[in-house]
Amino acid sequence: MNSLILFSALLLAPIAVNHESPFACNVAALTGAERHRHFDELGPALRAVKTGVKEWPDGYEFQFPSDRKTVGMLLEWAEQERLCCPFFDISIRFAPEGGTVSMRLSGRPGTKDFIRADAGPWLKQ
Repeated sequence: MNSLILFSALLLAPIAVNHESPFACNVAALTGAERHRHFDELGPALRAVKTGVKEWPDGYEFQFPSDRKTVGMLLEWAEQERLCCPFFDISIRFAPEGGTVSMRLSGRPGTKDFIRADAGPWLKQ
Protein backbone atom coordinates (compact mmCIF):
# COMPACT_ATOMS: atom_id res chain seq x y z
CA MET A 1 0.00 0.00 0.00
CA ASN A 2 2.79 2.46 0.90
CA SER A 3 4.47 1.70 -2.42
CA LEU A 4 1.26 2.52 -4.26
CA ILE A 5 0.95 5.87 -2.44
CA LEU A 6 4.58 6.73 -3.18
CA PHE A 7 4.18 5.74 -6.84
CA SER A 8 1.02 7.85 -7.13
CA ALA A 9 2.76 10.82 -5.53
CA LEU A 10 5.62 10.55 -8.00
CA LEU A 11 3.20 10.45 -10.93
CA LEU A 12 1.36 13.53 -9.71
CA ALA A 13 4.49 15.53 -8.78
CA PRO A 14 5.30 18.44 -11.09
CA ILE A 15 8.01 17.64 -13.58
CA ALA A 16 10.83 20.15 -13.73
CA VAL A 17 11.56 21.19 -17.30
CA ASN A 18 15.05 22.40 -18.03
CA HIS A 19 14.39 24.77 -20.94
CA GLU A 20 16.58 27.65 -22.00
CA SER A 21 15.28 30.21 -24.44
CA PRO A 22 17.65 31.30 -27.19
CA PHE A 23 19.38 34.66 -26.90
CA ALA A 24 16.96 36.36 -29.28
CA CYS A 25 13.94 38.59 -28.94
CA ASN A 26 10.66 36.79 -29.53
CA VAL A 27 8.95 39.44 -31.65
CA ALA A 28 5.74 37.39 -31.70
CA ALA A 29 5.41 37.77 -27.92
CA LEU A 30 4.09 41.34 -28.31
CA THR A 31 1.40 42.73 -30.56
CA GLY A 32 2.31 45.45 -33.03
CA ALA A 33 0.88 48.09 -30.70
CA GLU A 34 2.78 46.64 -27.73
CA ARG A 35 6.05 46.57 -29.72
CA HIS A 36 5.53 50.21 -30.70
CA ARG A 37 4.85 51.18 -27.09
CA HIS A 38 7.80 49.13 -25.79
CA PHE A 39 10.48 50.16 -28.28
CA ASP A 40 9.33 53.57 -29.53
CA GLU A 41 7.75 55.09 -26.41
CA LEU A 42 8.71 53.39 -23.14
CA GLY A 43 12.34 52.59 -24.00
CA PRO A 44 13.27 56.12 -25.11
CA ALA A 45 11.31 57.71 -22.22
CA LEU A 46 13.05 55.51 -19.64
CA ARG A 47 16.50 56.10 -21.14
CA ALA A 48 15.84 59.86 -20.99
CA VAL A 49 15.23 59.76 -17.21
CA LYS A 50 17.80 57.07 -16.36
CA THR A 51 20.15 58.38 -13.67
CA GLY A 52 22.86 55.72 -13.77
CA VAL A 53 24.16 52.39 -15.00
CA LYS A 54 26.10 49.87 -12.97
CA GLU A 55 27.90 46.90 -14.50
CA TRP A 56 27.65 43.52 -12.77
CA PRO A 57 29.46 40.27 -13.66
CA ASP A 58 26.23 38.82 -15.10
CA GLY A 59 24.47 41.92 -16.43
CA TYR A 60 23.65 45.56 -15.76
CA GLU A 61 21.65 47.61 -13.30
CA PHE A 62 19.90 50.83 -14.30
CA GLN A 63 18.83 53.54 -11.84
CA PHE A 64 15.76 55.72 -12.22
CA PRO A 65 13.91 58.38 -10.22
CA SER A 66 11.15 56.98 -8.02
CA ASP A 67 8.27 59.19 -9.16
CA ARG A 68 5.01 57.41 -10.00
CA LYS A 69 5.18 58.08 -13.73
CA THR A 70 8.66 56.58 -14.06
CA VAL A 71 7.82 53.59 -11.87
CA GLY A 72 4.69 52.90 -13.93
CA MET A 73 6.64 53.05 -17.18
CA LEU A 74 9.38 50.85 -15.75
CA LEU A 75 6.96 48.17 -14.57
CA GLU A 76 5.15 48.18 -17.91
CA TRP A 77 8.46 47.94 -19.80
CA ALA A 78 9.72 45.08 -17.61
CA GLU A 79 6.47 43.12 -18.02
CA GLN A 80 6.77 43.38 -21.81
CA GLU A 81 10.50 42.68 -21.82
CA ARG A 82 10.08 39.42 -19.90
CA LEU A 83 7.73 38.22 -22.64
CA CYS A 84 9.97 39.02 -25.60
CA CYS A 85 13.25 38.10 -23.86
CA PRO A 86 12.35 35.32 -21.40
CA PHE A 87 16.02 34.51 -20.74
CA PHE A 88 16.43 37.73 -18.74
CA ASP A 89 16.35 37.73 -14.96
CA ILE A 90 14.68 41.10 -14.32
CA SER A 91 14.78 42.52 -10.80
CA ILE A 92 13.30 45.83 -9.73
CA ARG A 93 14.37 47.28 -6.39
CA PHE A 94 12.95 50.26 -4.55
CA ALA A 95 15.45 52.02 -2.29
CA PRO A 96 14.11 53.07 1.11
CA GLU A 97 12.89 56.57 1.95
CA GLY A 98 11.82 57.37 -1.60
CA GLY A 99 15.28 56.75 -3.06
CA THR A 100 16.00 55.60 -6.56
CA VAL A 101 14.42 52.63 -8.31
CA SER A 102 16.84 50.12 -9.81
CA MET A 103 16.19 47.60 -12.54
CA ARG A 104 18.72 44.84 -12.95
CA LEU A 105 18.93 42.78 -16.14
CA SER A 106 21.00 39.65 -15.71
CA GLY A 107 20.91 35.94 -16.41
CA ARG A 108 22.83 32.87 -17.42
CA PRO A 109 26.26 33.09 -19.10
CA GLY A 110 25.94 35.02 -22.36
CA THR A 111 23.22 37.37 -21.12
CA LYS A 112 25.59 40.25 -20.49
CA ASP A 113 27.06 39.88 -24.00
CA PHE A 114 23.54 39.95 -25.44
CA ILE A 115 22.76 43.16 -23.54
CA ARG A 116 25.99 44.76 -24.76
CA ALA A 117 25.24 43.83 -28.38
CA ASP A 118 21.52 44.61 -28.39
CA ALA A 119 20.99 47.45 -25.91
CA GLY A 120 23.78 49.93 -26.59
CA PRO A 121 21.71 53.08 -25.91
CA TRP A 122 20.75 51.74 -22.46
CA LEU A 123 24.42 51.48 -21.46
CA LYS A 124 25.32 55.09 -22.15
CA GLN A 125 25.74 57.15 -18.99
